[in-house]
Amino acid sequence: MFDTLSDRLAATFKNLRGKGRLSEADIDATAREIRIALLEADVALPVVRSFIANVKERARGVEVSQALNPAQQVVKIVNEELVSILGGETRRLRFAKTAPTVIMLAGLQGAGKTTLAGKLGVWLKGQGHSPLLVACDLQRPNAVNQLSVVADRAGVAVYAPEPGNGVGDPVKVAKDSIEFARTKQYDVVVVDTAGRLGIDQELMQQAADIRDAVSPDEILFVVDAMIGQDAVNTAEAFRDGVGFDGVVLSKLDGDARGGAALSIAHVTGKQIMFASNGEKLEDFDAFHPDRMASRILDMGDLLTLIEQAEKTFSQEEAAQMASKLASSKGGKDFTLDDFLAQMEQVRKMGSISKLLGMLPGMGQIKDQINNIDERDVDRTAAIIKSMTPKERAEPTIINGSRRARIAKGSGVEVSAVKNLVERFFEARKMMSKMAQGGGMPGMPGMPGMGGGPGRQKKQVKQAKGKRKSGNPMKRKAEEAAEAARREQAAQGGALGLPAGQDDKNFELPDEFKKFMG
Repeated sequence: MFDTLSDRLAATFKNLRGKGRLSEADIDATAREIRIALLEADVALPVVRSFIANVKERARGVEVSQALNPAQQVVKIVNEELVSILGGETRRLRFAKTAPTVIMLAGLQGAGKTTLAGKLGVWLKGQGHSPLLVACDLQRPNAVNQLSVVADRAGVAVYAPEPGNGVGDPVKVAKDSIEFARTKQYDVVVVDTAGRLGIDQELMQQAADIRDAVSPDEILFVVDAMIGQDAVNTAEAFRDGVGFDGVVLSKLDGDARGGAALSIAHVTGKQIMFASNGEKLEDFDAFHPDRMASRILDMGDLLTLIEQAEKTFSQEEAAQMASKLASSKGGKDFTLDDFLAQMEQVRKMGSISKLLGMLPGMGQIKDQINNIDERDVDRTAAIIKSMTPKERAEPTIINGSRRARIAKGSGVEVSAVKNLVERFFEARKMMSKMAQGGGMPGMPGMPGMGGGPGRQKKQVKQAKGKRKSGNPMKRKAEEAAEAARREQAAQGGALGLPAGQDDKNFELPDEFKKFMG
């Protein structure tokens, strides 16, 4: 969603690199490019004006003029101002002192409230809560049935006493759900309300009646991130008519311009609390303004990547894998079964291209990342699963006939099986070297990047020959002295003793004898 904005900002900052100081013209030109980038991203005009004014004021200040690298200081300012318009600090859910906590979802029809109720249920369940989804959208056809299906997929409870399709009183359903939650020990109630194609009096009145009936601890306004400036207008109308405490952005993975996300918190004064960025129920998380700003500026989002890894990977399994790779057998205990298990764990974290997109600087190879074929992981898994247990444990036994059988069983070419086995051996060798403290192979002599102390043979520095003088007279004298020394050594005994001294009768001095025993 923010690809175009990221590209424009990256190009703008590139022009600043290498400048020891920034002139007024440089600051004005940079501000103009940022303004164009934000307007093209469909950011609201009042937000753009405020943003540019703050950036220009700070860029002309002491923090840039006295900075060692003014270009990096401008990037820092833009990053901080982006965080500011996105809401500043991360806003957390407020839970009631006495259960149940009531969360009311509101918004226009088609914004994705019902699906988001299921995603919020999964997220709350992961936080250790027991949520209850309540079907109060009794107007839209099959809305009640849809919520029941979503709740079943999410593994959370649903309260749907009315069939919907125009039948039933949504206010009564909402009110009764609170008592039902108390009886059944659900500590969070998520109320899914009806929407309309546009803001009208009937929608506002029904939302206000449900609000008054259940006294929600949080009213979350669900907005489609793909509808642009109309999202801001709708949010303002809803804020004035019913009121809400926070914003939830749905469809953040779309390819529309992301101006709504950058505008809505600043215009309404209400922070974005959650964001939905995919079709799966797990593609949902708390919204962090600082992390979103880092993504927009192509600085990556390593914190989110680490959090996803911690959710997916078991510490016990990771320790077992590490011990196999660091074993004295050189990692040979690490089999294709282990490789498959690791690959499936990574797959659980989500799309490979999304994971790579969280790394800093990946915006520069965006096209390559977008062209990654996610089915390659499935093909690799199919090849490994077509092998016998013995072949997975000892890939060295896989010969030509075995490769042909595996290829036929997994529906790939024989060359694909051969390439997989070769890549596995290379990867195992590299991971084993790293696990044993050797760092990255092929880079000796650098701490942590290849062969630590004791792993590399100490190279003996070759002695340089004695340099000769450039003065012809002096050089001639040195050569004569060297010739005299050689002649004296030739006339000496076996130990190079002076002539006339018998080396057989030679004895070491007393102080040397005691060391020699």
